[in-house]
Amino acid sequence: MIVVTGATGNVGGELVRILAAAGERVVAVSRRPGELPDGVEHRAVDLADPAALRPALTGADALFLLVAGDDPAGVLDAARDAGVRRVVLLSSLGVGTRPESYGHAAGFEAAVRGSGLAWTILRSGGLNSNTYAWVASVRADRTVAAPFGDVGLPTVDPADVAEVAAAVLRGEGHDGATYELTGPAAVTPRERAAALGAALGTPVRFVEQTRDEARVQLLAVMPEPVADGTLAILGTPLPAEQRVSPDIARVLGRQPRTFAAWAARTAAAFR
Repeated sequence: MIVVTGATGNVGGELVRILAAAGERVVAVSRRPGELPDGVEHRAVDLADPAALRPALTGADALFLLVAGDDPAGVLDAARDAGVRRVVLLSSLGVGTRPESYGHAAGFEAAVRGSGLAWTILRSGGLNSNTYAWVASVRADRTVAAPFGDVGLPTVDPADVAEVAAAVLRGEGHDGATYELTGPAAVTPRERAAALGAALGTPVRFVEQTRDEARVQLLAVMPEPVADGTLAILGTPLPAEQRVSPDIARVLGRQPRTFAAWAARTAAAFR
């Protein structure tokens, strides 16, 4: 049995579908229920309360873990007590490039490494699904606004992240590995807007925000250090943050999907 936390999110939801289609017994953990494949059990659990996770872990062999809550040791203790043997953590590339801004995720990584369980860490780049933040403005007037319009990053399809997670959870040879997951090429916000327009069959206008305008928006959804770290990556990325990683190809035996392919697959959300 595999327990998937964040099971209704962009990565977790796809992971649940992949595992269920492969015939795995899956327990989907999230704070609120969502649409799940037939046969998948849902448990409403907040990872801020590790004790509440214990019943969902009973009988599990593996755990897919998000960086959520403030007690990774408590979550991992619950997993170990339940007989879980393997944990796969979804972390961030920022832990390696800007640890001063991603200390929370770094703490989860340290806890996983010291848990006594078999572990694999997936350091994801920015997800293509972050583009859903543009849904309202694209629907309203075919406009998007973002800072640093001509700075590119190799954002990654959440479905690719989920496929790697499924391969690691079900396969062998990944214990102790840290994989960096990116898309196949750097894409700028201006190029992402153009790709959305192509997918929709109508132009999408790009409006460049100032850094301060973008910061106000980010502070509404994330802590200040993470917001500032995110803006630093978006505006002045380090070479390591613009690097295209080979890890998806190594694990899956194929190249990662492009942003344009993601836009074409999800265009209905923006209509």
